Amino acid sequence: MTRQISRRSMLKASGVAVGAAAGIGAAGGTAAAAGAAFAHPGLLHTRTDLDRMAAKVKAGAAPYAAGFARLTANRHAQSGWQARPQAVVYRGSGTPENYSLLYNDIHAAYQNALRYHVTGESAYADTAVAILNAWSSTLTAVNGSADRFLAAGLYGYQFANAAELVRDHGDFELARFQEMLSKLFGAVSDDFLVRHNNAVVSNYWTNWDLANMACVLATGIFCDDRAQVTRAVDYFKHGAGLGSIGNAIPVVYGDGLAEWLEAGRDQGHALLGVGLMGTFCEMAWNQGIDLYGYDDSRFLKGAQYVAKWSLGGQVPFTASTRRKGAIGGWSGSETVTAAAGVDPSMTRPIWAMIANHYTKRRGLSATYVTQIAAKAAPEGGGGDYGPNSGGYDQLGFGTLTFTRDRVSEGEATGGTTSSSPSPGASASASASAKASTSGSASASAPGSTAASASSSPSATGKGDDLAATGTGDIVAWSAGAGITALAGGLLLLRRRARGGQ
Repeated sequence: MTRQISRRSMLKASGVAVGAAAGIGAAGGTAAAAGAAFAHPGLLHTRTDLDRMAAKVKAGAAPYAAGFARLTANRHAQSGWQARPQAVVYRGSGTPENYSLLYNDIHAAYQNALRYHVTGESAYADTAVAILNAWSSTLTAVNGSADRFLAAGLYGYQFANAAELVRDHGDFELARFQEMLSKLFGAVSDDFLVRHNNAVVSNYWTNWDLANMACVLATGIFCDDRAQVTRAVDYFKHGAGLGSIGNAIPVVYGDGLAEWLEAGRDQGHALLGVGLMGTFCEMAWNQGIDLYGYDDSRFLKGAQYVAKWSLGGQVPFTASTRRKGAIGGWSGSETVTAAAGVDPSMTRPIWAMIANHYTKRRGLSATYVTQIAAKAAPEGGGGDYGPNSGGYDQLGFGTLTFTRDRVSEGEATGGTTSSSPSPGASASASASAKASTSGSASASAPGSTAASASSSPSATGKGDDLAATGTGDIVAWSAGAGITALAGGLLLLRRRARGGQ
């Protein structure tokens, strides 16, 4: 039996889209309670993370030393990198494409900033700042075919992460960069999530939504825009597009696996999607919002599925049909009936972040994710995975940046730690943010607002691991058979199958 996409859901905008258009944030899932500040640095890396990396590398500890060696060997991580800013960036057929200049410069800025935090050598911070300032003083538009939305999404979240690492540098033009990021990247990504380029909402595969969701979230945090953060989190939970969690991971099986929608497309895009959803969850976590554990740790089950499949294992698959086309124009449909073939040697630098969250922060079993993370280690970054844009879709270096010690039992179940960890201390839950347990599977209509389950992050900005974990987040591995709840209003049937097809 196939699951089909509702025509009605395709043609109507989600509630979060309406909120975005009106500039209204949802009531639930905000990064902080009213009046509380965002934590900085607080995107992919917190102050605790940066201190840990520096201390571990200085001590020559494994695997940090190997991860740092991957960084220093990368040509982008060298001080003195010369930026090549453009007034207009183009991505897509039929346009004078020049977007490779942008992503190479972004990765150079990120890698230099990361190298600065590990070594303390100011030349790397100065290089990162010079790159970022050059772009914010020059760029006026991100244009092209529909691929301009991929450019805005991918490079927007990456730009924000690079800039977050040097936002306190005396020469960094923070306000100017915030304006560029918000107007040229965040606004384009927000528009995509609202209108989907005037296509039916299921026309674009999961990774398109996720790239733009990551940009909206990262821009909101970097620019201290609470409404933008709220919109991004609400879209993750209830959005009508294929990037919301219930649509990206539409079928939950009874063996701790959950089908990743794009597994029916191809391996490369499925890996991209997992990396982007992990990025989204990590940035939210560092602001006290637990999406890793949302809906009974649904993301873990989806990541386990993709990891097992990518390792060459057999996975179940439930066929699905999605509608395609333009609103008021051409239309069609596409059905996928089996997981695509895989190349076990294919990899992206995405797994260390996910494996360390679930096994070290949470103390949960993540067998396949752990196996594939070990196989991929030490992870490199942009420039280490090929010269084309796909090799720059993730910032990478997860072995260096996300390896962490296992937290204590008290910390893993919502306990607190010192608010001022010493350099090299393991990442742990912050005393200043206590996110409660995640919500259950959504049965609401697209765009409905969930009650807030997360309290505010630290107003001190110390950047500890802010989202504590409640005991209710433990995965229910023995889910019963039957029809699951609707989530996002797109996929009508979520069947828990017992075997492959």
